[in-house]
Amino acid sequence: MSDLRAPLRPKRKKGVVDFLVQFRWIFVIFFVLPFSALYYFLIYLGDVRSEMKSYKQRQKEHDENVKKVVKRLKQRNPKKDGLVCTARKPWIAVGMRNVDYKRARHYEVDLSAFRNILEIDKERMIARVEPLVNMGQITRVTVPMNLSLAVVAELDDLTVGGLINGYGIEGSSHIYGLFSDTVVAYEIVLADGRVVRATKDNEYSDLFYAIPWSQGTLGFLVAAEIKLIPVKEYMRLTYTPVVGNLQDLAQGYMDSFAPRDGDQDNSEKVPDFVEGMVYSPTEGVFMTGRYASKEEAKKKGNKINNVGWWFKPWFYQHAQTALKKGEFVEYIPTREYYHRHTRCLYWEGKLILPFGDQWWFRFLLGWLMPPKVSLLKATQGESIRNYYHEMHVIQDMLVPLYKVGDALEWVHHEMEIYPIWLCPHRLFKLPVKTMVYPEPGFEQHHRQGDTPYAQMFTDVGVYYAPGPVLRGEVFDGAEAVRKMEQWLIKNHSFQPQYAVSELNEKDFWRMFDADLYEHVRRKYGAVGTFMSVYYKSKKGRKTEKEVQEAEQAHLETAYAEAD
Repeated sequence: MSDLRAPLRPKRKKGVVDFLVQFRWIFVIFFVLPFSALYYFLIYLGDVRSEMKSYKQRQKEHDENVKKVVKRLKQRNPKKDGLVCTARKPWIAVGMRNVDYKRARHYEVDLSAFRNILEIDKERMIARVEPLVNMGQITRVTVPMNLSLAVVAELDDLTVGGLINGYGIEGSSHIYGLFSDTVVAYEIVLADGRVVRATKDNEYSDLFYAIPWSQGTLGFLVAAEIKLIPVKEYMRLTYTPVVGNLQDLAQGYMDSFAPRDGDQDNSEKVPDFVEGMVYSPTEGVFMTGRYASKEEAKKKGNKINNVGWWFKPWFYQHAQTALKKGEFVEYIPTREYYHRHTRCLYWEGKLILPFGDQWWFRFLLGWLMPPKVSLLKATQGESIRNYYHEMHVIQDMLVPLYKVGDALEWVHHEMEIYPIWLCPHRLFKLPVKTMVYPEPGFEQHHRQGDTPYAQMFTDVGVYYAPGPVLRGEVFDGAEAVRKMEQWLIKNHSFQPQYAVSELNEKDFWRMFDADLYEHVRRKYGAVGTFMSVYYKSKKGRKTEKEVQEAEQAHLETAYAEAD
């Protein structure tokens, strides 16, 4: 694709909802931010209280809570109680998908107590945690020990359960894969109330490989054992600007972490962390990081930047300065680096609070940031919710590394959204074919970033209001997402299920592979107990009858046609 000219669009007539969205910052400042700060503080106190408990006490509470889940499941009458789901409110999830399936009648199971770090095993280098433990909570415990999860998703609020059952990525994923690739064991409560531990080499190995991307439709995740790695106190971060067309930017991004000689496993050539931000069709900044000791960071002449302080410039704007001053290096405290995008929610904070990046706001009220996403969703109302679905995009495109340039050109032509986030990740060749998988025969091509055991992919993160919306032009958000999904299917790429999807069932199973998932759902009794992943991800309200009829169709026929 080479024609980057945006299509001509007529002007859009604005209405009352546009006015409400434009001035929603008033409500955010006086209501959402104060309540968010109070909520975060109370959660912090709860986390500290949990950390003060002994291992035996936390394990005892965990076992008791698991028994409650089992008891609740066994009390269910399948003929009259409906399908099973968690008792979490629809607006609590961080993603933009509005969990419409919970608006139908369902049999709820409360998992709200599962938010404890059960154990940090330094000998096995494993963290055993419950599903509602979030990234901020776990880095607060592990980083002072010079330990970390191998993959730490950037936003504090993202939970272990969501990152396992859904999708999780970070700048270290070009080495370790997606968040679910770093899990060594799952503790699952199955539909019949059995509690099992699934690993890649025990009798539940099929369940182990099927859990990622399943959205909690195979059973209830109640604990996970996750790989830990040793880390140092600082991240030595290099900011490299690149100027050119979108294909040039894509090549500069690839060259920042993928050696052209194919030596992808050489730690001398491959950085610990990688991230890219494309600010326009001709400008991008690519960052590479390596862990550094406190002694190195504090050497004379080295610059330390505490990006986590509330009054500091937002990280994406700070990185953008490399376009003017050229390549530079600085040292960032490791935990602050992990959560560098939390305060401004990448660049979404600019839409929520148009002046939130100004120095005076950061100094006076920056300590209240970020607003709690769940509170924003809970207070937006149906009309504003629909507005965001049409006039706002929060999507991730997981594409093979060699197709990043094409993906950037597609986004520019169809959505015209900037900045664009780039983050590489390995998609491993596993013993079984899971819902997401590398291109068949990828290892024969020896492309940049690939190895014999994994194909390099990239998350192309598209988060913001499209250019046509900012210019007041007509924009059909649903149609744009449909086009994006078809592009992804055509290019062996994937769409994380947290996002709003327009896929029909046939196309959903063209994008994802159903075989292992279908086998495991039948084997472990999930059909008729848990909603299938397609219906859980499907946009729009769903009645109990609609879902049950669909589940029955799965029992009588194959899943959906696979292309």
